[in-house]
Amino acid sequence: MLPQFIPTGTSHIALGVLLAGVHILLAVVCARALIACARRLRDRLQRLSARRCFDRVTGTVIAAFGIRLALGQ
Repeated sequence: MLPQFIPTGTSHIALGVLLAGVHILLAVVCARALIACARRLRDRLQRLSARRCFDRVTGTVIAAFGIRLALGQ
């Protein structure tokens, strides 16, 4: 998956494992950040007014995509 980032003359397995480890580490950090933000916003996002707002925004975006698709070639 990552051969273009492995320079010639180096151990392909060792550097491949290192790059995979960095990728996994970054994914875990990003997931933990999203979880932390979701926990902080959980109470606000469960309110009825927030749900209505999300429903309106989602409906508007879907309608806009539908209009763009209908008017496209």
